[in-house]
Amino acid sequence: MTSLRRRLLILVAAVVLLAGVATAMVLHAADRADRADQPQAGGPAVSSGKLTLDRKNFLTFVNAAAGPHRTAVAAVPSADPGAGRTASDLKCARFYAAAGTGVCLQSDTGVLKQSNRALILDAGLRTERTFPLAGIPSRARVSPSGHLVAWTVFVSGESYASAFFSTRTSILDTRTMKLIPSLETFAITLDGTSYKAADVNFWGVTFASDDDTFYATLNTANKTYLVRGSVSRQSVTTLRENVECPSLSPDGTRVAFKKRVLSRTDLWREHVLDLRTLRETPLAERHSVDDQATWLDNNTLAYALPTEGKVGSTDLWSVPANGKGTPRLLIAGASSPAPL
Repeated sequence: MTSLRRRLLILVAAVVLLAGVATAMVLHAADRADRADQPQAGGPAVSSGKLTLDRKNFLTFVNAAAGPHRTAVAAVPSADPGAGRTASDLKCARFYAAAGTGVCLQSDTGVLKQSNRALILDAGLRTERTFPLAGIPSRARVSPSGHLVAWTVFVSGESYASAFFSTRTSILDTRTMKLIPSLETFAITLDGTSYKAADVNFWGVTFASDDDTFYATLNTANKTYLVRGSVSRQSVTTLRENVECPSLSPDGTRVAFKKRVLSRTDLWREHVLDLRTLRETPLAERHSVDDQATWLDNNTLAYALPTEGKVGSTDLWSVPANGKGTPRLLIAGASSPAPL
């Protein structure tokens, strides 16, 4: 046997082995998913039903409770979040909705490739447009009018990225379906000076009510900043350092955000920033919360935390926005809160 033929046989064997390992990993993941899709005793009551995004006084979310409706978009009355939840047929990794417009980020794992996409939804949760995503879903948001949608994904393989991944954030105008693929093309003013760098990353868009102004996180040179941006001018300006995953209050006066409390660690604490005075208020929640916190009203924040003792599940909690009170469990087995 020639050395070339021997090398070819070794290469073929290695490919077959890797394919077998990949298939086994996918099958194992599928088996875990199948078990999670089975109802569990003591879990919340979930029933199939028709959901619409034009209903008032309902809280929508992604159902994380084990059972056949796991990862489905579900809803409960805002006044009774502990009530039995109604689940739709739509399943999402991330979800958000406002003014009859919804966005659903989906991720399907295959043997060789992961498929990620964004679905733009009408009030009846019907898909109006589908956009391929460049990476794994991280966060989604809809403007108060429903006219603008933003999403952030994790992207691997960027040459400048730390920890082997970066983020990519897009904004879509639902009136024209015009997509801005990446905020990295926007002009940046940092500390009063025009700024350009190869390592610029954005994430965590949250919209004001004027269908133009937004807030987001800018990351560059190992620092994060809160930026105020304009969609029409395609520009952003830094406001404050050490701000991540902002969420604008309904009245537009405050931003809730994650603040890194210990340098070079993955430890954050949720704060609220008054945009008029730039005064920060730490909230009573001391855990590092999920990236998609949202305001239930002008006085209360909702966010997801990992379920204690359950891998892969999260619960929704709420906390007063004034820094007082204590966190309380809002909905067990849920994520991606979006009040209607």
